[in-house]
Amino acid sequence: MAQGIATHGGAAAASGILSRERIVAGPDFNRWMVPPAALAIHLCIGMAYGFSVFWLPMSRLIPNADAKACAAQSFAASLTATACNWSVPTVTHIFEIFIAVLGISAAIWGGWLEHAGPRKAGFIAALCWGGGLVLLGVAVDIHQLWLVYLVSVLCGIGQGLGYITPVSTLIKWFPDRRGMATGFAIMGYGGGAMIGAPLAVWLMGHFAAQGGGVSQTLIVMGILYFLVMSAGAFGFRVAPSGWRPAGWSPAPADAGREMISQHHVHLSQVTKTPQFWLVWGVLCLNVTAGIGVISMASPMFQDVFGAQLLGSAAAEAGAKHAAIVAAAAGLVGLISLFNALGRLFWASLSDRIGRKNLYFTLFVLGIALYCLLPTWGHLGLPSLFLISVCIILSMYGGGFSTVPAYLADIFGSQMVGAIHGRLITAWSVAGIIGPALIASLRQIEIAQGVAHARIYDVTLYIMAALLVGGLICNFFVKPVDRKFHMTEEELARERALVREDKVAANAETAARGSLGATGTLAWLAVGVPFLIGLYIAIGKAAALF
Repeated sequence: MAQGIATHGGAAAASGILSRERIVAGPDFNRWMVPPAALAIHLCIGMAYGFSVFWLPMSRLIPNADAKACAAQSFAASLTATACNWSVPTVTHIFEIFIAVLGISAAIWGGWLEHAGPRKAGFIAALCWGGGLVLLGVAVDIHQLWLVYLVSVLCGIGQGLGYITPVSTLIKWFPDRRGMATGFAIMGYGGGAMIGAPLAVWLMGHFAAQGGGVSQTLIVMGILYFLVMSAGAFGFRVAPSGWRPAGWSPAPADAGREMISQHHVHLSQVTKTPQFWLVWGVLCLNVTAGIGVISMASPMFQDVFGAQLLGSAAAEAGAKHAAIVAAAAGLVGLISLFNALGRLFWASLSDRIGRKNLYFTLFVLGIALYCLLPTWGHLGLPSLFLISVCIILSMYGGGFSTVPAYLADIFGSQMVGAIHGRLITAWSVAGIIGPALIASLRQIEIAQGVAHARIYDVTLYIMAALLVGGLICNFFVKPVDRKFHMTEEELARERALVREDKVAANAETAARGSLGATGTLAWLAVGVPFLIGLYIAIGKAAALF
């Protein structure tokens, strides 16, 4: 990669290849090389959203298993049993472990990441996620469920480190477009399933023809993801201390940008501020409502519009099954498509209207749409129902991608990656509450004899109420009290830890190079697979119209 690397007092020459000192950008670097490095990592770990393609194959690994004896088996016995197939609910715990450990690991190691730099953190994430998938394939092959769960924890650590690795770096490279920059990276997490899920399905089919299947697919994808994520990690460069985009300077707080702080809050102080917990509530409530819809989108659509979906032309059992499969695949395509694109759209919009106003928009629009969904069902208007769900899913993704920039605005950019790591514990909580809430309410409605077309009415109104709570939290977000700001001494000490204590000699001239052939190839390397995944998702979604 043709670019200069600036040193800091000769430290780069003595430091390791993964160290932060080795990746300070020189004059030939271009900041637009950073988003594809971030996308390379997020497109890989985003496959967590596509893991549902493994559930059914993982529940059929043992041919000719005694179904009756296995059904009577306890959960504890299933952890080590090798003669029984795993149930689908049992293997779905893998995804729950991914998300729970993602938030926990990001919170634990966020502070370390700020000092270690994106290359080291990204490479360790590649080892944990890619290597974890390889080990997961081995665990599946020897059919040990306890080992599957244990390895899933390692994969979750890779998820957490990979998710927050690019945040601080991107925000410092794009102080003028914080929302857009983080939107690019986090769009990759939403779009990872668009690439990974079809690839996994194809690989399982390929290996099944050779007598294999799930384990070989996980091993191959683990190796592939390790290589791609490692390339992304080694593609990162950090901005020299004092660097700014050409012609840009921070706007004064009184220029209509009072929510963008010129000060910084230390990680040790951030949870003492009401702003942290308010933004935590904003994210948690937005995600709880959105992930609830994602988890039940396909059965919801089939329950509400089942008769219209099948129609008189689908009288034959085979035709009914084909119609349902097409609807389910179409919903998966729409979820992936709008979850991914919404992350870039809404985050970029926040650069224009401000982060607080963006969340006001998301919540007000979301409340209206959640309240309208039952009406579309009662009136038998599936197109309006789908359009509303698509917008909701885009806002779900937009809430994720905008929050890093919101945190940088409120708490400053010095430790935003670590603060973001603490905040996404809200995702872990929401990932448990949202699906459980909507599934429980659905069962209650069915038990009470409510017609299938109306069993989600109360649930959707409750989701709207959750967004009202998020709207209130967002309303009370104000600038942080000065008592929580780092002192000049604290800021200098923190910057010294990452070699940012002095303005770099090349701050004015660094990173002014053109994108060049290397940059173009980097964008193609992440862009082409993403566009292929987008094409597949659109093809699936077309089955609904």
